[in-house]
Amino acid sequence: MPNPAGAETPHLPQQAPIEAYGKGGFRFAGMSHRGSLLCLPSGIWAWPVTDTAGIDEASLARVFAEAENIGLFLLGTGNAAWDIPQTLRLRFRAMTIQAEAMRTAHAINTYNILVEEKRRVAAALIAVP
Repeated sequence: MPNPAGAETPHLPQQAPIEAYGKGGFRFAGMSHRGSLLCLPSGIWAWPVTDTAGIDEASLARVFAEAENIGLFLLGTGNAAWDIPQTLRLRFRAMTIQAEAMRTAHAINTYNILVEEKRRVAAALIAVP
């Protein structure tokens, strides 16, 4: 689903489970989106990151802005494993957010369970082919 209002407007102004993924995108709440996603307490947002090289403080600024509402942050890193760099790990710790990186498929499964349980979870999900 295109986001005609731009990056300042979420696709969906609430959390929702991810219904499907693959072919470069995701389905959630009956909508589809091509590209990566940020799933935050404020809603589901387009995320311009296409691989782990794009994960940095700037690409996670919206996450840090909502830190008080996030207890666990899941980084779905596509199809490859990835270790969170020490500088980012320290930033998450300073904001009292537990951050975990895992393949996108595992991040989606964990995110969906925690959303259903109404936990303080957020996720950044890199789209997979």
